[in-house]
Amino acid sequence: MIPVLTALSDLAGPWLWSGFVVFLRVGAVAALAPAFGEQSVPARVRLAMALAFALAVLPAVAPLVPPATGPVATLRICGAEVIAGLTYGIVLRLMVMALQTAGSIAAQSISLAQIAGGGVAAEPAPAVGHLLVLGGLALAATGGLHVRLALFLIESYDLIPAGTLPDAGTLAEAGIGAIARSFALAFSLALPFVIAALLYNLLLGAINRAMPQLMVTFIGAPALTGGALALLLLAAPLLLRLWTGALDGVLADPFGGPG
Repeated sequence: MIPVLTALSDLAGPWLWSGFVVFLRVGAVAALAPAFGEQSVPARVRLAMALAFALAVLPAVAPLVPPATGPVATLRICGAEVIAGLTYGIVLRLMVMALQTAGSIAAQSISLAQIAGGGVAAEPAPAVGHLLVLGGLALAATGGLHVRLALFLIESYDLIPAGTLPDAGTLAEAGIGAIARSFALAFSLALPFVIAALLYNLLLGAINRAMPQLMVTFIGAPALTGGALALLLLAAPLLLRLWTGALDGVLADPFGGPG
């Protein structure tokens, strides 16, 4: 019995090491990924999903994991995998932040920024932002986000090989590009509300010049809120589809830069 157990241990040892190394990267990505890494998701559920992703990714990338040749090499490999996972996770988290930023810009434009509510965000945020974030995450999840995320994790080993620290210059350039892409996407999603607010203020100014005695603010504020809610009803489906398309682009090319 002992020889059999020894043989099984010898066979399982490399797989356990590969599984641990893969879990380090996958767990870091899953902790920040859209839908799966939200703070509203219980920690145990997030851990279970990270383990599930690691098991799904392991057979494809196990041959790419370098062996542990000593304590120093082991620490270097583990540290490199955590850094790589956080790098990919932050890139994906910036896409959620784009929705949150777009919601904040839209809420400021339509005078609804003071209305806050609970949701997936850790801090209070405008209800418009919560609506966009929840809608975007739900649309992405129902569109097969788990499958695309698993493929993304497998392909991540092509850009940053296992046990390899990413180049600092390349990482800085990719980070700047990801942040620029996130803010550009946020402003693009909020642009209809910014334009509507601009036209509203121009119209309000013209009416105020023509009729100085009229309290245009009391008349225009309900019209702005009602029109903005109608605009949100009409534009939200298109905006969320644009966001999911951008998310697909990031999953296909995480370091593609702005655009």
